[in-house]
Amino acid sequence: MWLAAGVIAVLAVLVAAPLAGLVARTLDSDADGVWADVFSSPLSANLLWQPLTNSLLMGLGTGIGATVLGAFLAWVVVLSDVPGRRVIGVLAAVPFALPSFAIALAWESVFRNDRLGGTPGLLSALGVAVPDVLSWGAVPTVLVLTAHYYSLSFVIVSAALWGVGGDLVAAAELTGASRLRVATRIVLPAIAPALLSGFLLAFAEGVSNFAVPALLGLPVRFQTLSTRLYGAIATGDAARGYALSIVLVVVAGMVLWAGNRATRGRSFETITGKASRPRRVVTGAWRWPLFCTASLLVAVTAIVPGIVLVVSTVLRRTNSFSGGFTWHYWLGESDSSIAQGMRGVLRDPVVLSALQNTVLLGLAVAVGAGLLGLLGAYVVRRIVRPPLVGATIGFLSYVPFLIPGVAFGAAFIALFGAPIGPLPSLYGTFAILVLAGVAASVPFAFQTSRAALGQVSGELEEAAVLTGASGPRRFGRITAPLVSRGVLGGGVLVFVTMVRDLSLVVLLVTPATPLLATMTYRFASEGFTQHANAITVVIATISVVATIFARRLSDARPTGSTS
Repeated sequence: MWLAAGVIAVLAVLVAAPLAGLVARTLDSDADGVWADVFSSPLSANLLWQPLTNSLLMGLGTGIGATVLGAFLAWVVVLSDVPGRRVIGVLAAVPFALPSFAIALAWESVFRNDRLGGTPGLLSALGVAVPDVLSWGAVPTVLVLTAHYYSLSFVIVSAALWGVGGDLVAAAELTGASRLRVATRIVLPAIAPALLSGFLLAFAEGVSNFAVPALLGLPVRFQTLSTRLYGAIATGDAARGYALSIVLVVVAGMVLWAGNRATRGRSFETITGKASRPRRVVTGAWRWPLFCTASLLVAVTAIVPGIVLVVSTVLRRTNSFSGGFTWHYWLGESDSSIAQGMRGVLRDPVVLSALQNTVLLGLAVAVGAGLLGLLGAYVVRRIVRPPLVGATIGFLSYVPFLIPGVAFGAAFIALFGAPIGPLPSLYGTFAILVLAGVAASVPFAFQTSRAALGQVSGELEEAAVLTGASGPRRFGRITAPLVSRGVLGGGVLVFVTMVRDLSLVVLLVTPATPLLATMTYRFASEGFTQHANAITVVIATISVVATIFARRLSDARPTGSTS
C-alpha cells in the first residue's frame, strides 16, 4: 500500500493542488470582486461573454469540419475501392503530428493581406486581392483548426468502420436494400458513437486551442477564452486570468462529460465470433473523382503546409519570389540589411538553447509521465484492493485531460509562482515546465500503461511470488520488461506533444527558459516570418520523425509471448 499512497500523493501535488490553488487565488482578499467583474460588470462583455461566444464558435466549427473530413477519409480508406488508400491513410494522420501553429503560419504565408501592414502573403504578392475574411479572424481560425484536428476523427472513425463486418452489409444487400439504405440504417448507426466522440473531442480541442486564434485572430482583436486569459495574466491581471481559466476548465469538462454521457451504452455490437472483413464499396465512375478529392484534402493539409513553410524560409523577401532565395535565415551571420541584423536560426545561440531545452523538456516529461503512469496503472491492476484507492488514482489521472493547456499553465503559476514555506518560487525555472508537462501528460501515460499491463497475465507474477521474489524484484524483472514496448510508445507520443505544444508552456516560459514553440510565437508576432517558419520546420521535423518511430514501435511484433 505504500506504493499506492505514494502515487496518490504525487498526483495530488501535480493535479489536485494546482486546481485548488487556482480557485483559492480567485477567492482571496487580493481578488475581491473578481468574479463579479468577470460575469456581471461593464467589463464582462469583452472579458468573458464575447471571448466565450468566439470559443464556442471555434469549437462548433472545428467539431463539424473535423468530423466531416475525418469520416469521409475514413470511409475512403476502409470501405471504398479507391486506389492509393494506404497512402491516403498515412497522410491523413500527419496533420495532428504537426504543431497547430505550423498550419497557421503556412496559412498566413499564403493568405495574409495588407490590412495590418507588414509583408503580405504569396497570393497578395501575385496580385490577388485576398478578402479580410480569409486572412484574419474566425474563418481562417476554424479552417486551420479543422485541418489540424480532423486526424482525430479519422483515427476514431476508421477504427469503428473496421468493426463493421462485411457479413452485415452482405445480409442487408441480399434483402434488396439499396446502398443508401445500407449506409443510413446499418453503417451510420454502428459508427454513431465514434462520430460523436470525434466531434466532441475536436470541439473541446477547438475551444481550448491558443496558438491558432493568437496568430490569426489577435491581430484583428478576435479574442477567445484562451487568448483572453493569456492576455490577462501576461499583463499582470492575474486574478481575472485565473477566473477565466476556471471558466475554460468548466466548459471543457462539460463538453467531455456530455460526450461520455451521449456515447454511454450507444455502441452497436458489430464484432462477432466469426471473423468478417469490411465489405468494400464498388465506387464505379466515382472512383477517380473520390481519389482526387481525398488526395487533394490530405495534400493540402499534410504536404502543402510543409512545402510552404520550407520554401518561405529561403525567400530573401518575406512571401515574395521577386527577391530571390537565400540560406541566411538558416545559416547566416548578422547582417544589418536583413531581418534587422538577426542571425540564422542555426547560428543563433538563443534558438540553439531553446532547441536543447525543448528536447530535454520532452525527454524529461516523457520519462516522468511514463514512470508515474506505469506505477499508477500497476497499483490499480496488480496491487490495490480497496476500490476507493483505485478510483482515486483513476480520477486524478483523468482530470488533466479536462484542463486546457493555458488553464493548466495558469494553475501552476497560481500554486508555484510564489514561495511555499521553505520552498522557493518555481516560476521562471525549468522545473515548473517539467512538473506541468508531467501533470498534463499523465492521462495518456496512465491509459497507455494500463492497456499494456492488461496484456500481461497475472500468473507470471504469481509464479514469481512462489519463488520468493519481492515486489520490486517482480516489477523490475518481469512486469517492466514485458510492458516496455507499450510504455515506450506512449512515452514517444508524450515527447511529441511536449515538443510541439504551445498552450501549456506559453505562460510558464521566461527568457531564462526559452523553448522553440514560444520562440516561434514571438517571432511570428513580431513579424520575423522566415525565422518563425524555420523554427516551426525544426519542430515539425522532430515531431514527425518521433511519430513515425512510435508508429513503427507499435506495429512491431512483440519479442516474446505473455500467454
